[in-house]
Amino acid sequence: MSRLAFRVLGVKTRVTLAFGSNLGDREETIRGALRQLTDQKKVKLVSLSSLHETTAVTEAGEDEAQPRYLNAVAIVETSLSPKKLHKICQRIENNFGRIRLARWAPRTLDIDIITFGTEFIETKKLIVPHPRAHERSFVLEPWLEIDPDGTIPGRGRVAQLIEAAK
Repeated sequence: MSRLAFRVLGVKTRVTLAFGSNLGDREETIRGALRQLTDQKKVKLVSLSSLHETTAVTEAGEDEAQPRYLNAVAIVETSLSPKKLHKICQRIENNFGRIRLARWAPRTLDIDIITFGTEFIETKKLIVPHPRAHERSFVLEPWLEIDPDGTIPGRGRVAQLIEAAK
């Protein structure tokens, strides 16, 4: 039976999502985005980390001159396809005023799909596992808080990746 058939039958996939915000009311933005996401019929919240405040990361590395981020990681279960979930996440980002002028620019909201079960996905618009998640303490630390056995397919256990990311 194909992967598509499993989704049609309603089998849920465990997904790790990272939320970040460094403009506006960061906490309310993240909480509101999570509410909008879990209002979807086929998305169920399993666990949510506490909020972590971190220095902004740009293409050149950490940038103390940028507004600080609030970050959180959520684990959800969904019967949506990766493509559909990604579209919903982008729509929610837009609902909170996300403007995509530059890749590393400050933003009201960023929602990244870090893992989608154990799948490896590479399209023009979506790469999963997220290609830089294994290097980002602001993803790994909140994730470890809610999932001590968390793993990034092809990279290893979150608990071990944190040490290399510091």
